[in-house]
Amino acid sequence: MSLVSKNRKKAKKVERAIAKRLKGRRVGILGQEDVLTDQFVVEVKTRKKFTAWSWYQQAVKNAKGKIPLVIVHISNKHHNNDLVILSLKDFEKLIKLGE
Repeated sequence: MSLVSKNRKKAKKVERAIAKRLKGRRVGILGQEDVLTDQFVVEVKTRKKFTAWSWYQQAVKNAKGKIPLVIVHISNKHHNNDLVILSLKDFEKLIKLGE
């Protein structure tokens, strides 16, 4: 099995798991959404390393019982386009899937 097919197989497995947790369905057609729910179009990325992980860990360290999140602002872009990073567990709580 080639590296590309191994990576694709791993990605499909993660997409299925996320779809199940978000009560959605895996679409996973290349170039389209990976998971679709009633409320969300989800693009799932699987990485060994991710720069924002250390930012998130800093937010966790400072959270003191609150929900940690990271907001990424791209210079010269409107704040409406900022990205929000939080754990899937906390996201599920916020949208009430984790109940």
